[in-house]
Amino acid sequence: MSAPTSPADLYRHSLRLLLDKNIPGWVGLWAEDSLMEFPFAPDGLPKRLEGKEAIAAYMRHYPDHIDLHDFPAPRIHQTTDPETIVVEMRGVGRVIQTDSPFDMTYIAVVTVQDGRFTSYRDYWNPLALEAGTDFTGRSR
Repeated sequence: MSAPTSPADLYRHSLRLLLDKNIPGWVGLWAEDSLMEFPFAPDGLPKRLEGKEAIAAYMRHYPDHIDLHDFPAPRIHQTTDPETIVVEMRGVGRVIQTDSPFDMTYIAVVTVQDGRFTSYRDYWNPLALEAGTDFTGRSR
């Protein structure tokens, strides 16, 4: 199966890969010179990842820290730019280290070109972090 090319379809496909814990497949959806940003990241966490390799390194161990169970009812909004979408979603699961619930709300501004993510601004809420852990469950 070829990767979906519309931004909304590609995004939905990416969520499925995350739920399947297929991080290499998820990273494969990114352009080589892509950019991932976390404008609200607290001190000590990256605010900007430049390039597919940096994104891959950041996400490589995600399934070891967060066991994602669902992204219930994501809302994908098309913008006036056909390559850009705005996504409202929730990720639910559990933090593996503490076996506590994981429930994070996100808003993302995502740009896709030639069927690959090129820009992803992730506006997650740092106030939802558990004390002493980052969003992946790793100790800070």
